[in-house]
Amino acid sequence: MSEVFLPTLSRMGFLMLLIAIGYVLVKTKIVPSEGAGLLSKLENYVFIPALVLGTFLKDFTVTKLSTAWQYVVCGIVVVGFSAIFAVFVSKLCAKDKYTQNIYTYGLSFANFGFMGNAVVQALFPEVFADYLIYVIPFWILIYVWGVPYTLMPKNENKKNLFSGLKNLINPMFIAMVIGIILGLANISLPDFVCEVSESGKVGGVVGTLGDCMSPVAMLLTGMTIAKISLRSACTNLSIYAVSLIRLVLMPLIVIAVLYFVDLPYGVELCTVCATAMPLGLNTIVVPAAYGRDTTVAAGMALVSHLLSCITIPIVFLLFSLT
Repeated sequence: MSEVFLPTLSRMGFLMLLIAIGYVLVKTKIVPSEGAGLLSKLENYVFIPALVLGTFLKDFTVTKLSTAWQYVVCGIVVVGFSAIFAVFVSKLCAKDKYTQNIYTYGLSFANFGFMGNAVVQALFPEVFADYLIYVIPFWILIYVWGVPYTLMPKNENKKNLFSGLKNLINPMFIAMVIGIILGLANISLPDFVCEVSESGKVGGVVGTLGDCMSPVAMLLTGMTIAKISLRSACTNLSIYAVSLIRLVLMPLIVIAVLYFVDLPYGVELCTVCATAMPLGLNTIVVPAAYGRDTTVAAGMALVSHLLSCITIPIVFLLFSLT
């Protein structure tokens, strides 16, 4: 039991400390709040693409290709049911349409990107490439429905499937495609660019930049949360309800279903990882860009990330016992 719970708890403590450092840096004005924008660009244009490129170059083989469809199909099913569940539950947790939309997005999409990548890379590195494949349907639904229909104002959103899909042409997915091609073709890059050691460790420029993804993502999370009012975040009871639904109820439903469904262990692990993470940050970033109120969204991010320090180790422990 301690073989699962304690290492996960330790890792969550590590990530929470990084979030706290980012929070303090902004609150004490050592780093201006605008610094979060710079870190976000570094994450999305440099660190995450480097991590994805190195992972697929190292791990993506013909054998991996033959099983990738299982992860994609399962990802489609899980994110589809999550979205339907979120639409109904959000109406029970809020009366006004705007707050319902914020809850709908938060319950549909956990922080499977920044937090999910950091947790899986640290605790389950052997399935990290599979995890990146698994969440592809999540990204697609975010671009074609999540952001434009729930987070953007009606006069701003793009009700066009093509406009959503073209957002997939971004540095992360480009790096994934390049990594898949290089991995399948068994093409090695110069060692100073990307060196894969006998132990499987990715080095060189690609490996070094990829190693920055997790700590910078957590610092960015803390810096983003630092912009909100703690009093407003901690006195809204519906925020706690939505956070517990996202962190406890939904993962428990997934674990219960997986108990009765015979799936490969890697698929099951990726499913639990993608659903056990706290509420994402897009509910803050996107509405803020249009000058909309982010009090509820920021409260969700703060409360759920704090609670996840305990809930994630418990969820993984319960999963290991099934």
